[in-house]
Amino acid sequence: ASDEFDWGVNLGECARIWKGGCIIRAKFLDRIKSAYDKNPNLVSLLVDPGFKDEMAVKQKSWRRVVSLSAAAGIPIPSMYASLAYFDQYRRETLMSASLVQAQRDFFGSHTFERMDKPRGEMYHCKWTDAHYES
Repeated sequence: ASDEFDWGVNLGECARIWKGGCIIRAKFLDRIKSAYDKNPNLVSLLVDPGFKDEMAVKQKSWRRVVSLSAAAGIPIPSMYASLAYFDQYRRETLMSASLVQAQRDFFGSHTFERMDKPRGEMYHCKWTDAHYES
């Protein structure tokens, strides 16, 4: 939003200020500030070398916690959502966007783009026999 509206928000400084008045007075916020101090144009902490390397090492444990919690019926929506975001961020294509397009076409005949065809070519599928009747 800062870039889009030209607000000039310094994310490293935001982390420093937040640390001063927040219960999260952790060294973690210092690491965030340091990452943005090193690269003020950092698009995501997930591409900062330090964070990127740590995420690669710790994601197995993160996945285990999420899967064990799901298997036990223990809701941890923030951890699951952040893991889903992490997985989506690392993908070249937005598979979840493809799923949404397919759902929109299934329920409302809104068409979709195919990944094996040029961008802008729209398709509609007769998903079930019921779609042939309408």
